Amino acid sequence: MVETALVNWSRAQFALTAGYHWIFVPLTLGLAVIMATMETLYVIKKDEFWKRTAKFWMKLFGINFAVGIATGIILEFEFGTNWSNYSWFVGDIFGAPLAIEGMLAFFMEATFFAVMFFGWDKVSKKAHLAATWLTGIGAAISAVWILVANSWMQHPVGMEFNPDTVRHEMVDFWALVLNPVAISKFFHSVFSGWMTGSIFVIGISCWYLLKKRETRFALASIRVAALVGIVGTVAVMFSGDKSGIHVAEYQPMKLAAAEGLEDGGTRAPFSIVPGVEVPGMLSILATHDLDGYVPGINDLLNGYTTPDGVEHPSAQTKIERGKVALEAFGEYRATKDSDPATAAEARKVLEENIDYFGYGYIDQPEELVPPVTLVYWAFRVMVGFGSFLLLLMIVVLWAEWKGRLKDMKWLQWVSLLSIPLVYMAGQAGWIVAEVGRQPWVIEGLLPVKAAVSSVSVGAVQTTFFLFVAIFTLFLAIEIRIMLKAIKEGPKTETE
Repeated sequence: MVETALVNWSRAQFALTAGYHWIFVPLTLGLAVIMATMETLYVIKKDEFWKRTAKFWMKLFGINFAVGIATGIILEFEFGTNWSNYSWFVGDIFGAPLAIEGMLAFFMEATFFAVMFFGWDKVSKKAHLAATWLTGIGAAISAVWILVANSWMQHPVGMEFNPDTVRHEMVDFWALVLNPVAISKFFHSVFSGWMTGSIFVIGISCWYLLKKRETRFALASIRVAALVGIVGTVAVMFSGDKSGIHVAEYQPMKLAAAEGLEDGGTRAPFSIVPGVEVPGMLSILATHDLDGYVPGINDLLNGYTTPDGVEHPSAQTKIERGKVALEAFGEYRATKDSDPATAAEARKVLEENIDYFGYGYIDQPEELVPPVTLVYWAFRVMVGFGSFLLLLMIVVLWAEWKGRLKDMKWLQWVSLLSIPLVYMAGQAGWIVAEVGRQPWVIEGLLPVKAAVSSVSVGAVQTTFFLFVAIFTLFLAIEIRIMLKAIKEGPKTETE
């Protein structure tokens, strides 16, 4: 069996890279919409003020975009270096959306990014505006294919296992693209980027108000950002509701962990914090039915029967059938050339138990339970901070509309100090999504301990600390450059 330390360090390295990458991605998605909206106002109103405003936020977008690319490239290479068994097992499926993302979306972003930054005086106003919007659309398209790949890991569809090649092979590309998990995850992730960009712009603009600088610029930026952020956050709530239903259907253990639900049932309560529950609310959120059945951790481990008579096997039964599948697979591989009859029988047994193939790598049922405490509190950080930030944007927009914001220093300080909260909410969301499905790399199909590369623990440890240093340096450089740009402020055409 694979060394536990190798699995843990490989997971830690990927979590580090993904966590750093997600610092930059949501701000890219959010600033793209905000700066494009500002440039649209410039083209419509023919007011140089809006051009100056758009160019300032575009500068910060460019800084963030460049650093985000570097972390994203390293992240994709890790599939080959640290997770080669995974890449071999499902590379035919997982690689397709990543290839499309690289060839289509990234090429589109790079092309229009250049026009957006260097084409102000070289193309017409409308052509430049189109380039700005297409840069943002390219970023969103890039997110589509990344999230298609990730959602397939959450809910694998559109493939069949080929025992001759020992690979899962795609049989339905559109099932992969139209995976319901991918659709809800795309909207949830992209609109959370709108929220991130909006809180960032509001916070920085409030800094200018505190310094009594660029007041018109700051208030106008706040107005645009708050409107974008409120729309985005409401959309996050609706897509999150849909995601909750998908999690309940396809990843019930993740939902049980996120709620700390040990024993499920109908009219399941929603836990606000330990000891404080709303009766029946979890059933409503998970099934849109007060009497909907939600299994708990113990139900999923011991097996359960829903009120409509559907039986779900215990974790031990799944493990036993998984081991039968692995044994049959080994026998098929050993006899397919020398004893066709035995091989045919082994393949039949394999196909009967293929749904539990991944469980054959699990030793104890308890391995199927993710870190409950971490997932439980991460979910509450995500929802709690998200709700607070929505309220903040509404209050800020109201204060700006009433003409009071420039005199409300306490609200300006709250807005500025809330910038880290939106990043914490985003990171917490990904902790729920990724840690909540442990021990699986691919839900129900391939556990992490069967997916890692055959490399030394020392090699992974070395690259882990190397990446800590590199990514921290990247982040420090970005923050320093951004702070310098913010201190300088928006510039006039002459400047």
